Amino acid sequence: MTVLVTGGAGFIGSHFVKLLLKKNVDVINLDALTYSGNLENLKEVQKNKKYSFVKGNIQDPKTVNRLAKKCSAIVNFAAETHVDKSIADPASFIKTDVIGTHVLLEAARKNDIRMIQISTDEVYGSIPKGSFSESDPLRPTSPYSSSKASADLLTLSYVHSYGLDACITRSSNNYGPNQYPEKIIPLFTTNAIEGKKLPIYGSGKQSRDWIFVTDNCRAVDVVLRKGKKGQIYNIGTGKNVNNLDVTKKILRLLKKDQSLIKHISDRPGHDQRYSINNSKIRKLGWKPTVTFDQGIKTTVDWYQQNEQWWKKIKTGEYLKFYKAHYKKLGL
Repeated sequence: MTVLVTGGAGFIGSHFVKLLLKKNVDVINLDALTYSGNLENLKEVQKNKKYSFVKGNIQDPKTVNRLAKKCSAIVNFAAETHVDKSIADPASFIKTDVIGTHVLLEAARKNDIRMIQISTDEVYGSIPKGSFSESDPLRPTSPYSSSKASADLLTLSYVHSYGLDACITRSSNNYGPNQYPEKIIPLFTTNAIEGKKLPIYGSGKQSRDWIFVTDNCRAVDVVLRKGKKGQIYNIGTGKNVNNLDVTKKILRLLKKDQSLIKHISDRPGHDQRYSINNSKIRKLGWKPTVTFDQGIKTTVDWYQQNEQWWKKIKTGEYLKFYKAHYKKLGL
């Protein structure tokens, strides 16, 4: 079995590549190496004979089709994902998340291979209580979640119109080692290490289901092997933690004072609570194995031990957007 993993140099994608290689699966990693793609995430597997890397964009039909011919499946992690950036620059999200997904779907259709579209729980929007199931309507509220919802619908249309063997996974908030420091956990961890402020939107009571990255990757692998054609699978732990509590846990683990917390104006259209029902994927034999307390400690420890990895990011490409963004927030 050979799998084309797109966005395999990114956070979740790189963990998935390593998982497949441990299972003795041949992997072709297609990544454009934009700001969040980092081959250092895969340095321990670069010499693995079952692994190959191709620098390229999923919007390039020629490259995608050439690689798809060698594979039995495509798993699409390639995406623009950060909500703040989507509000500032929605066009790039449409190009990658929608047009790029269309190119992959065409390649999968022409080569008659399986495709797993990696999506997000954010396509459902916010839910005040209870949990979303896979059959609930989509109500995305940001350009990011709207672009992912569009890609989901496009994928389902290829199943219906062309008989494509495709599945969709929608995971809750991922966290863990190697996550680009634009997301709340790596941003707040690295800021706290540096003694910088931790900017919390609004009250910080926004509630999320946090899943450790390796648990999500195991779930995607289960869907790749066992998922039924045309089906959607929610991937989450079923347990929520709000952003303020996450922040306080990080500070406690780092033995830092809570005076580093700075409440700032909430961002436009900020969803207050995400929650998804994971009973469907549990029927395939998957369940989460890492508790939030275990995962957050592992994550904070990793950032403490790998300052060289994230300091290069926070003094380089990272700053082009975030210096201007946080200046507007008074940080």
